[in-house]
This record gives sequence, C-alpha cells and structure tokens, in this order.
Amino acid sequence: MHKSDFLFTSESVSEGHPDKVCDRVSDAVVDVYLGKDPVSRVAVETLVTTNLIVLAGETRCSQEVSKEELEAAARQAVKAIGYDQENFHWEKSEVQVHVHSQSADIAQGVDSAGNKDEGAGDQGIMFGYACNETDVLMPAPIHYSHQILKQMADARHAGKLPGIGPDSKSQVTLKYEADKPVRATSVVVSTQHDEGLSQDDVRELVRPFIKNVLPDGWMCPEDELYVNPTGKFVIGGPDGDAGLTGRKIIVDTYGGAAPHGGGAFSGKDPTKVDRSAAYISRYLAKNVVAAGLANACTIQLAYAIGVSKPLSVYVNTHETGHINEDKLASVLQELVDLSPRGIREHLQLSRPIYERSAAYGHFGRIPDADGGFSWERTDLVGDLKSAFGAS
Repeated sequence: MHKSDFLFTSESVSEGHPDKVCDRVSDAVVDVYLGKDPVSRVAVETLVTTNLIVLAGETRCSQEVSKEELEAAARQAVKAIGYDQENFHWEKSEVQVHVHSQSADIAQGVDSAGNKDEGAGDQGIMFGYACNETDVLMPAPIHYSHQILKQMADARHAGKLPGIGPDSKSQVTLKYEADKPVRATSVVVSTQHDEGLSQDDVRELVRPFIKNVLPDGWMCPEDELYVNPTGKFVIGGPDGDAGLTGRKIIVDTYGGAAPHGGGAFSGKDPTKVDRSAAYISRYLAKNVVAAGLANACTIQLAYAIGVSKPLSVYVNTHETGHINEDKLASVLQELVDLSPRGIREHLQLSRPIYERSAAYGHFGRIPDADGGFSWERTDLVGDLKSAFGAS
C-alpha cells in the first residue's frame, strides 16, 4: 500500500571527500582525452590514500597522451579542490599512472563497421528520474544536501570560511505529508576543520549555510542539528580514508529516491552507456515532468554490449500523470534516437565537459553554455505537449 506521510533521508559528500577526489581525477582524465580526440575511449579509475594518487585503466585516442599529461591533470584536479595538506598535497603526493590501450575485444563490439552501427560499450540497465519537488526537478532531500555542501565549498574557495577543510558530508531528513516535503526533521553536517576550532565553533560556521539552503520555515529543531557529531574532524580527505572512483553512485544521482542500475559515471567516455544512457534517461524524465505530463517520472533503459538499440524502454509516472505510459515510451523514442551514437549526438557528449560534474550531483544542475550538463535541458517540452495535446 502506498505511504504518503513519511520521513526520507539523502546524503551528499563534498568535492574533498576521498571518493569524490577520485571521481574528479578520473573525469579530468576523460576531459584530457576528449579534448584531443572527441571519439576517444576512456575507462580510468583512481585510488587515493596518504600522499598517493594511482590511475589505472584502458584508453584509446588518435593523439598521443603522455603519462606526464595525465599526472599533471591529476595534480591540477587535487589543487583545485584545495588539498595542500601535509599528508595529502597536490604537488608533493606521488602519482602513479598505469593506463594501457583498450582491449581489442571490447573495441570490436563498440566500433561501427560496414552496416553495423556503434554498439553499447557494455551491457547494463540505467535509470533516469525527475519530480516536481524542487525547481530543478530533483528530489528535495538530495538537492538540499548537495546545496549545503556546494555553498560551503564556494565560501571556502572565496576565503570566507576560514578553518574549514575540503572534506565534508551532509545528510538531510525531510518530513513528507501527502507525498510533499514540508520541513526538515534533522540535518547532519560533518566537515574537516583546523585543530584550533571547537565543535561549537564549527556548528556556528555551518549553521548559516543550512538555513540559507532550506526553504523558509523548514529548519530542523536545534536538538536535531548534528554538526561533527563525533566532536572532532581534523584528519580528513585521503589521509583519513582511502578513496576510489565510483563509490558514490547514489550521491551522484537521486539520493535513493529512485532506482539505480549500479553503474558509476566518472572516468568513462560517453560511449559507455553507464554514463550516457543514465544522462539521456534523466533528460527524458525531466522533460516529461517539465511538460506537466506527470509530477514524477522514472525511465529505465537496457543495453547489450556491442548492440546499438536499447533492449527495453520502461516508463513509470507513478500514478501522477493522466497519459498512456506506453504511448509516452513510443513518443520519447520518436523524439530521440536512443542508440549510443544517437544519445551522444543529441546531447553533444563528446566534449571535455565532465570534470565539473564529479561533485554535488550529475543531475539538477544548470546547463552550461559550452555544453556541460546538456542533459538538464528541457527542449523537448514543446514536442511532448504537442504529442499529448497539453497546453
């Protein structure tokens, strides 16, 4: 039975979280390759720990990309985050590069040849989701969790948050009544800080960001505001905990409010449907909601390695729309070619636009003039309204 009154919680982690450091480095590598050759193939993972950055994976590019270039990209990404700490320093950390050529067996399945179109880079299922809980058509708990940390990071980079380090996490629990979020019941923020700051000091530094992000009247009770609940968070980042690419897939997407197919995004070029099909699924779902056809929409796509067409297209409007879902699935496929090549061309994904997506969510972002976050556009709204006679 559907439950309309409930509590729901989502978390976010900052750009300085060890796993997010890895996501950013891996996506910086993707951008290096796509900047040289838009049809590059990239699958690169990153590991970080105390003063060590390790890159490993497979690539293909028509232009030479040296180990020195990849090392420089990794160091620049870590520098941009703000890591110049004794035990994790952008300049002093060791960088190991273990990147080799893409497997010929994988390449023959993905590449187009003769009458064969470009195939998916792997099998898998990908989900997209949108809802009208926020102005960016994202679930409210994950949206506010991201925004708290993003605003803190912006202030830190601007020198307006002294004593606060790059590594932080947030968690927002919202009360839903009649399926609508109405207020926060608890908020958790843990953030790395200098030795001289007390827990109360950090609490007062963090509180304004929470109040600024949450809608008026939504602030949680004072005894449900948890800031650095362990009391101290001086040792952080990769020195405090090792990080790996692809370990924050729920943070990257919908905070648990929608299904996830299991594939990570970062470190992969857009022929990998783990990334591109998840982006187009979000794009389609967002346009459905933006067109007013439903209050919420989930879309699933499935692919087989080396096969260009999707094996299935599933649409669910969660009983919030007044349209035929089978017709909606057909209309969406008429509007957008859902082959790997079609997705890449429709969203213009073969560009160096990925490092910026590595933290604070891949969805719910503002499209950039250079094509970044193109999957957040709502340019199908007019066609969808016409197809269903909506005004």
